[in-house]
Amino acid sequence: MASKVTVISKGAVFMTDSLVKNLIKSGLPATVIEPDIKAIENVRKDTDIYLIYAGDYVFNIADVLIFLKDLLSEEDKLLGVVGYLKEIDEIKTVIQEKFISLTMERPFEMKKLIDELSKLSAKDAERKKGKNILLIDDDLTYLKTMQEWLSMKYNITITKSGMQAITYITNHTPDLILLDYEMPITTGPQVMEMLRSEPNSANIPIIFLTGRSDRESVMTVMALKPQGYMLKSMTKEQILETIDNFFLTKKWNNT
Repeated sequence: MASKVTVISKGAVFMTDSLVKNLIKSGLPATVIEPDIKAIENVRKDTDIYLIYAGDYVFNIADVLIFLKDLLSEEDKLLGVVGYLKEIDEIKTVIQEKFISLTMERPFEMKKLIDELSKLSAKDAERKKGKNILLIDDDLTYLKTMQEWLSMKYNITITKSGMQAITYITNHTPDLILLDYEMPITTGPQVMEMLRSEPNSANIPIIFLTGRSDRESVMTVMALKPQGYMLKSMTKEQILETIDNFFLTKKWNNT
C-alpha cells in the first residue's frame, strides 16, 4: 500500500497543487493543508509522510513545528522538507535532523522531488514490515532512550500514560507492549487489566518494565501473568537480545 503524503504549505498554491497532482499521478495519495495544529491533527491518522513546502511563514509557526516534532517522536511517521536554505535551517532549529528523512532546496525539479518521495514511500513500506512495539512509561527520558535503542530494528510508538496507550490501541494492534510497572494515576497492573478485558487487545503480549530486581518484587510482577519482565537497568544489548529472542521463540526466558 502506497504511503499517504500530506503537504503542509501556506501560499504557493500553484506549486503545491501541481505537486499534489504529480504525487497522485505517481501513485501516492496526497493532500495539502495549512500549517495549523488543528489541520495536522485532523489528518494525523491518515498520514504516513508529512512534507513541509516551506516559505517565509516558517519563521512564525514555532508552535506548529513543536507540535509536529512531538508527533514525529511519538508516532511512526516520516517528514520531508522543501524550501530555501534559510527556511530549512529555521525548521531544523525546532525539528532535529534525525526526524527529517528528506530535504530538498529550492529551486528544484518536480520529477526529482516525486522520485525522492516515491523512494521514501518504498522505505516506509519496508520499514512497516517489521514488528511494532508500544512503549508505555511516564518517564520521558527513559522512553526516548528506549525509542532510540529499539527503532533501528523495530517500529516504536511511545505513550506517556496508561490512558494514552488505551486510546492508541483502539486503532492499532502492536506486536508487543513494554509496560512500566510503576506509574502514577493508572499503574502498570491496572493498564494490563484493562487491556486484557478488551477483545481487540486481550492477546497482545505484555512485558513489564521494572526497576526492582529483588525476588519478592519479581514474583509480584510475574503473578500477574505477563509474558515477561525486563529490568530497567539492563543494557541496550541485553534489551535487544531479550526482545529478539522473544519474537523468535514466542517464549520468555528470565535469565
